[in-house]
Amino acid sequence: MPRYYFHLLSRDATVPDPTGAALRDPDEAWEAARAMARNLMASPAEGVNWLACWFEVKDEAGEVVLEFPFSEAVNVGE
Repeated sequence: MPRYYFHLLSRDATVPDPTGAALRDPDEAWEAARAMARNLMASPAEGVNWLACWFEVKDEAGEVVLEFPFSEAVNVGE
């Protein structure tokens, strides 16, 4: 199974993902990014604007597979 790395980015900082996750494909990586974004936004963090953050998801070769803005994890009316 391919490994995907979920690097957390904001305008001011980058938090690299050194371990990644073994997932089937980019679609499963997108689902994982959405779930992680929702979990992070559900945990208050002082001074963090989660809506200004995004994941840059890379494959094992270091190629960007997708970028996931946290704003895409917000479901209005849910």
